[in-house]
Amino acid sequence: MFRSVSMETTPSDKVDDDLELSVVCHRPEGLEKLEAQTNFSKKELQVLYRGFKNECPSGVVNEETFKQIYSQFFPHGDASTYAHYLFNAFDSSHNESIKFEDFVMALSILLRGTTTEKLQWTFNLYDINRDGYINKEEMTDIVKAIYDMMGRFTYPALRTDTPKQHVDAFFQKMDKNRDGVVTLDEFILSCQEDENIMRSLQLFENVI
Repeated sequence: MFRSVSMETTPSDKVDDDLELSVVCHRPEGLEKLEAQTNFSKKELQVLYRGFKNECPSGVVNEETFKQIYSQFFPHGDASTYAHYLFNAFDSSHNESIKFEDFVMALSILLRGTTTEKLQWTFNLYDINRDGYINKEEMTDIVKAIYDMMGRFTYPALRTDTPKQHVDAFFQKMDKNRDGVVTLDEFILSCQEDENIMRSLQLFENVI
């Protein structure tokens, strides 16, 4: 979904953005405000908005539309479950829709955020029930969803217990106090001190 984003502009792109924004059901924050809140320039935000509007003329994305868009990038697997988790992570206001502001704020972190910011966002993705902790069940659900999305075409010899083994290895390193859950601090510390974990997370980031 994000890998197709281009920041290039052409002379024809220089149009009245206020006029464009007024024709959709949801009008995003002013570009100047979004420029201050993100790591994108005003020109880049204009390009991103046009792409967003082309896919979502109403100005918001519901979960079903999000799944349909995301599944196009993974034709050999089932992306619906992972797209569900990803949608919830993008839906920062928890109102079952993604506005342009939600989209660019997350994209800013994922593309140009600091390592800590990216890890915080990833933690929130794994914290499915939003209780401030990651348990084994949540991490297993996410990892299984990623393998399902990539499909047997990508992993033809994948054993059914591979996701569980992956999660067990993660928890062995992340759960510092052995209480069965991983806090944000444990997550960030473990990722920063273990290159193997960082590489695994970077692999998963490639499917965002």
